[in-house]
Amino acid sequence: MAKQQPDRSRRTFVGTAIAGLPASLLLRAAVASDKMTKPQAEYQETPNGIYSCGLCTLFVAPDGCKVVEGAISKDG
Repeated sequence: MAKQQPDRSRRTFVGTAIAGLPASLLLRAAVASDKMTKPQAEYQETPNGIYSCGLCTLFVAPDGCKVVEGAISKDG
């Protein structure tokens, strides 16, 4: 049976690893820049066949979207 070295426990390793993470990663808040721009999302003002923003679960009435910046049309 292998002996466990008392100064190299799993708890010590995990604590050291967590302490090494930058605070910015742990305390990062969601910001508006997390959204895509219209060109990144390939947004268009007219529906694409049967697909329109108004039918999407990410659409926020009257003219918003949870993943695309700015005002969008429900018919987009």
